[in-house]
Order: sequence, then C-alpha cells, then structure tokens
Amino acid sequence: MAMMTDRSPTPALLSGLLITMMTVVAYSGYVAVQINGLRRVQRDLADRNRKDSLQLLRIHNDLNSVALAMRDMLDNEEPYPLTAWSAQFRRIHEDLDDALQREEQLAVGQPTQEQHEFLSASLARFWDAVDRTFILAKEKRLVEARQQIRLSLQARQQALSTSVSRLLVANNEREEQTALYITQVYDQVQQRAYFFLAGTLTAILVTGLYLTLANRTLFGKISLLAGQRRELAQKLISTQESTLRDVSRELHDEFGQILTAIGAMLSRMHKHIPGESTLRPGLLEVLEITQATLDKVRSLSQALHPTILDEADLASTIDWYLPLLQRRTGIVIDFRTAGMCFDLEPGVRIHTYRILQEALNNVIRHSGSHRAWVRLEYQPGALILEVEDHGKGLRSAASHQRGIGLVAMRERAELLGATIEFLTASPAGTVVRLTIPHRNDGGPGLSRPVLSGFD
Repeated sequence: MAMMTDRSPTPALLSGLLITMMTVVAYSGYVAVQINGLRRVQRDLADRNRKDSLQLLRIHNDLNSVALAMRDMLDNEEPYPLTAWSAQFRRIHEDLDDALQREEQLAVGQPTQEQHEFLSASLARFWDAVDRTFILAKEKRLVEARQQIRLSLQARQQALSTSVSRLLVANNEREEQTALYITQVYDQVQQRAYFFLAGTLTAILVTGLYLTLANRTLFGKISLLAGQRRELAQKLISTQESTLRDVSRELHDEFGQILTAIGAMLSRMHKHIPGESTLRPGLLEVLEITQATLDKVRSLSQALHPTILDEADLASTIDWYLPLLQRRTGIVIDFRTAGMCFDLEPGVRIHTYRILQEALNNVIRHSGSHRAWVRLEYQPGALILEVEDHGKGLRSAASHQRGIGLVAMRERAELLGATIEFLTASPAGTVVRLTIPHRNDGGPGLSRPVLSGFD
C-alpha cells in the first residue's frame, strides 16, 4: 500500500494566514491613524480659521466704528466738541488692541505674519495721529484738527480696512488650501486602500490556488488509498470465504469420512463381540463418542460454509439456519418472506448470508433482546433484507463505527454494490436494512455502492 511521504501543506497555509492577518491589522491601524490625523487637522484648522475670521471681523467692525466717528467729527452741525470723542476712541483703541492680539495668536503662515506686522505698525501710526488730533482739539485749533482728520486719519483708516480685508481673503484662501490638502490626503488613503485590497485579493487567490492544488493532491492520494483498501478488503473477504469453504469441505469430506469409517468398523466389531465380553461396554462408549464427534464435525462444517448455499436459494438457507440458531442461543426469531423469489449468484447468496449472521450475532451479544425479526423481500428492482430487534438500540454512531463486525458488513455490502443502513427501531432497538439492486436480467446490481451512515 502506498505511503504519503509529502510534507503537509498546513504549516505553509497557517503562515500565509498569519501574514495576511498581520498585514490587515497593520494596514487597518495605519488607515485609522491617518483618518484620525486628518480629522484632527481638519477640526483644528477649521476651528482656528473660524476664530481667526471672527477676530478679523471684530477688527473690521472697530475700524468701521472709527470711520463713523470721524465722519461725525467732521460734521459741522454736530453739537459736541471734538474732545468729546476721546473716550469713544479710547474704547475702540482698547478693543482693537485686544482683537489684534488674539488674531495674531490664531494666524498661520509667514505671509499672514508679515501682514500682521504691517497692520500693527499702521495702527500704531494711526493712533499717534489720533492723539495729535485730540491735542490740537484741546488747544482749540479746531480747523487744524479737522484738517488732520480729513487728510490723515481717514486715509489711514481706509488703508487699515483694506489690510483687514486682505487678511480675511487670505484666511479664506487658507481654508480652501486646507480643504484641498485634506482632499489630497483622502485620495492617497483611498488609493493605498485599493492597492492593499488588490494585494490582499492576490494573496487570497494564491493561497486558494495552493490550497486547491494541495487538496487535489491529498484527495487523490486518499482516493488511491481508499481504492487499495477496498481492494484489500475484498481480497481478504474472498480469501476468508475460500478458506472457510475449503476447511468446511475438508471437515465434511476427510474427517467426516474417516469418522464414518471408524464408526462403521466399531459397529461391526460390536456385533461380533459376545454379549458377555467385558470389551462390549467400552466399545459401545467409543462408538457413541465417535458418532458425537461426527455430528460436531458436520455441524462445524455447516457453520463454516453451509452446503445448502450452493444447492438452494437464499430463503431456504435462512429458513434452515434460523432454527439452528434458536436452539443454540434460545432467542426467538420470526422469519418472513415477501415477493416473488428470483435466482441469485452464489457470491450474492454467501455475502447476504454472512451479513445476516453478523446482524443476528449483534442482536445476541449487544442488544439484550430475546426476540428478533428477519424479513426477506423480493422486489422487482431490489432484494431487501431486514434484521430488527427491540433491545438497547444504537448508543452512538461512533462506537458502532469501530466494531469489526459492522466494518465487515459494510465491506460485504460494498462487494454487492448494495446499500446498508443502521436505523433506530420503534419504539426502541435497531433495524439493519440491506438493499441489493437487482437487474432485469436476474443478476444483482454491480454498480458502485452507497453506504449510508447511522440514522
């Protein structure tokens, strides 16, 4: 029988599975880190730009308030003196300084920093001009003060408003650049995910192909071993039947004839010995022993291979065998036949008879039942043999699978191309059912058998 010496593919498959899982975990972690980083950048930048824009709007509103105040200061109909606006300008100055300081902390990038430095310097010059204007107003030089407002302060205020507007525009551009950067990163992550998916699918495909080839090789070897096992089992069973047949013939022909001749010679000697001889009782005892031995030899010969199997049909053989089994074991067996009897090949008869023997032996040894039912049914397309008992039943399929008797029954069913089933009887017990396909030409089916498991 061939031996499988190739190395098992299991270590390679497990290594490939481990590598694939580690790759998936590593890439999943990488993607999670990237996505979390993007979310953090997006959240931080969006929040910072929003706050920066709010401070810029605050600065722009303060500058607009300054512009309105200067317009009112230049209005000749205004009843208030110019110095009355000093407190309002001081509040605006404080608010502008605070807004500018907060905005500088939120701003990002070197160009924005340069713009903030220019804005801070312009504001400083603007407030210096405002201070000089209020000094002129305190000195009652109102014409010069208004001239200062008209020529210097308003121009400076417009320049400051323009700078703040540019900062707002730059802030919007930064938001667009941030959105573009995040979109690019998302695209890169998506592209890498596609590459990873393609690599994973390739690894799975390679592993699947390797597993398919390994399984094909393995199943081919299993099929070869199964065929060799089946062939060996068939040869063993055939050898067993041949040996039993030869031993049965030897017992019947050789030992039986010898014991018959010895018995005949002892009978003649018994007749010629006078009745008063002391040898007569001993000779009679030897004659009885010889006859008993002859009966046992004939019984053993029939048990090994009943000659009736070669001379009569299967139903007659079973009808001859069951009474012998009942007398030997004390079990009550009910035998019934149905259907129109048809001829069976000698091999079919002997294998069916052996399956019946093994099924009844299981009833006697394991079931604990004192009664059994044997049914033989001839159908147009099959021959069905059933052996039923109402004993303990099948405890587990696994324990029965290990029995050598059941293995032999399955092997014989295979030789017949038959189906053998082990069923649960109602309400308890076991039913062994053997179904042998029958061709229209009278022979049994020789197709490949299908062996059913336990129900």
